[in-house]
Amino acid sequence: MRDISELTENRELLEIGIKLVKPKGSNCLLCRGSRLLCGKVRCPVMLRWESLLDISKKISSTSLIGSSPPGVFVGRIGYPYVYAGPLIPPERGDTSYFENQSLWFDLNLDSLVQLRANLVRGSFRVRIDRPSVAGRLFELTQEMSLAEAPVDCEAIFTKPPSGRIVFDSDAQPFGPSGLVESLRAHSVRVDRRLERAFSDTDMKATEGMLELYFKGVNVSSIQRALSVGALGDARKRKLVPTRWSITAVDSTLGLKLIEDIKLNPPVSDYLVFSSRSMDNLYLVLLAPGDWSYELIEIFHPGSVWNRYAEEIAIGSDFEGRSGRTTYARIGGCYYAARFAVAEFLNNIKKQATVVVLREAKPGYVLPVGVWHVREGVRRALSSKPERFSNLRDAVRHVSVSIRCPISKVVRESTLFKSLLSQSRLTDFIKSGLSNLGNTQ
Repeated sequence: MRDISELTENRELLEIGIKLVKPKGSNCLLCRGSRLLCGKVRCPVMLRWESLLDISKKISSTSLIGSSPPGVFVGRIGYPYVYAGPLIPPERGDTSYFENQSLWFDLNLDSLVQLRANLVRGSFRVRIDRPSVAGRLFELTQEMSLAEAPVDCEAIFTKPPSGRIVFDSDAQPFGPSGLVESLRAHSVRVDRRLERAFSDTDMKATEGMLELYFKGVNVSSIQRALSVGALGDARKRKLVPTRWSITAVDSTLGLKLIEDIKLNPPVSDYLVFSSRSMDNLYLVLLAPGDWSYELIEIFHPGSVWNRYAEEIAIGSDFEGRSGRTTYARIGGCYYAARFAVAEFLNNIKKQATVVVLREAKPGYVLPVGVWHVREGVRRALSSKPERFSNLRDAVRHVSVSIRCPISKVVRESTLFKSLLSQSRLTDFIKSGLSNLGNTQ
């Protein structure tokens, strides 16, 4: 398994390289507001919604007292010089729900935006490989990010935080931001598991992530620890932009689980799981066979990454049993869904050929981050599946569950085509054997 530093170091090149791939359908579906494939300086889809949600007027002082959930954000603009800092709401007490992604899935889109808009981002400029130069600001931010409970703190800004709520295709949204002049934190209770990983300065970041996951640390806490440079060999530690750390953790954990599930027997039936949230439908098809995986995303006209089109936009990426060597062109959602599926299969000690469909309908007008895909697939796999003895009936169930014509999905898909061709070959063989038996 590659060390995680290789993934994060090459991420910029991967994002540049994806521009060279001619997309199928909507450019927005591949760009997600981050790669600016349209050539504009700002994403017009993001800009439209950001301009409607100016909440900076709620924060009128240079002083902010609140309880960080805990939360932290490390930017990527200007890399290797980035802006990092804590996320603090203007309220005290148990604010853990601001960062508890498992509680957000049942919220509607407006409620989630209103919740996250209250998180104020305190920031300071720092070089990713020399964060200690930022002194006490960085030390406190790093310490807070390892906390197991909300941290009471006070931030003094150079001027009142401003700006609008920030939306991102990978990271969850947050509210206004401001440059931090000083930061104080009280009674930080550090998670002992994270503290041990932080103190082990000889352990690679990949090993640290895996150890924390198998000790029961939730994924968002591991992502936060990686982002603030709390994992890995002391000589190689550095800050990792939040959007990169999210995908790095999903990818690393998923790869380890996939290694294990390849040793398991395949599922015996065709299983279809489903869940719904924020006008998104998630369907997971598990088919008998060796491990392979595909994510297919369907965005209807009016939905966030197909805002101005009249036709349905479909994007997909897949991998076979040997995995993939290039970054998925549809981005972090691919790895988030793959991790959730691998987690489930590892728990039931099976392997399967897996197709995940995400159908975003017109009510999904804002990006909320790849956590929604991870939790959507997790929620689907926690439900009772529809069980079928053959692929034909499973596909028929999928076709009546989605609004998009199944023919469009199959044309874009690699694994659906493969499964259907295998099914036809099996039917042909069975038919041939039957005819042979009739002639004897």
